[in-house]
Amino acid sequence: MMIDIFRDPTWSPYVVGVGIGVLSWLTFLLSDSSLGISGAFTKTAGMIERGIRGPKFEKKLYYQENKPGIDWGWMLMIGVFVGALASAGISGTFRLEWVPPMWEAAFGANIFTRLAVALAGGICLGFGARWAGGCTSGHGISGTMQLVLGSWLSAACFFIGGVATAMIIYRVL
Repeated sequence: MMIDIFRDPTWSPYVVGVGIGVLSWLTFLLSDSSLGISGAFTKTAGMIERGIRGPKFEKKLYYQENKPGIDWGWMLMIGVFVGALASAGISGTFRLEWVPPMWEAAFGANIFTRLAVALAGGICLGFGARWAGGCTSGHGISGTMQLVLGSWLSAACFFIGGVATAMIIYRVL
């Protein structure tokens, strides 16, 4: 039955890859934009800054070129969150977990250490995405699909960084 596939906790990477490829193609076709999500975070930061500073924020060149607001990329960010939540609920794998078992086994059960590392990692990821001019979906999916050399280099670095991180976490080094 087709609905049973949605109850699986993991999907075939080949099926997911085809789905992402079709989504990317439809994104280009319908919005004349590439698939990416890091720009939505900068738009959110701009909306927050506009709320705090008022019209003064408009003096920043970045916000003059990249107007903060809710657009399709921002809705994609919300859709990723809602989709992940729905998927975890439908598959029966949803649970609140402050310190995952793998983290606890490797680094201990201290929740503050876990939160501090998660915050530092999020800041590094956000900084890296802005510095690189895009995130894993922007470079790794859309950029490589357009054969952009910088995106291929970024994708290679994503894999190298992922392997190095896994080796640290699993203490293979």
